[in-house]
Amino acid sequence: MATLQAAKVRRLSESGRVEFGPLAFYHPLIADGDTPVRTGIQTSAPGYVAPTHWHPYVELLFIIEGEAEVWLQGDEAKSQHLAAGDCVALPANIPHSFRTVGDKPMRLLGIHANPDRVVNYLDRKSDAQGYPVLDTELRPAS
Repeated sequence: MATLQAAKVRRLSESGRVEFGPLAFYHPLIADGDTPVRTGIQTSAPGYVAPTHWHPYVELLFIIEGEAEVWLQGDEAKSQHLAAGDCVALPANIPHSFRTVGDKPMRLLGIHANPDRVVNYLDRKSDAQGYPVLDTELRPAS
């Protein structure tokens, strides 16, 4: 496991942007694989629903602004409504999803209890960095 030897600062203003489709994008922050956790900020527009996925470790979602609804697969009736300032811990190896609620964008801080981002999607592939391969990338080149 990665151990942190010195303070590490990452600035959102200097972070790259990863597209999660037309309604969401992600900015990796502490995400070099050399710390025991990985973090990033996801921004999702109204109407966004995260593809059902799971991680082999605990994931925490902290809502920075807006509102979300989060649920575990098979337990959708017990979905949790989250507002700015709320945090949820999602168990390892259990498929889950979330969606933006309301008519305002939602921003969250994702905290992966792992040095690397590992995401297993039910309906799509992940690339080598654990990001979703978008449908446009799945189509053969013309």
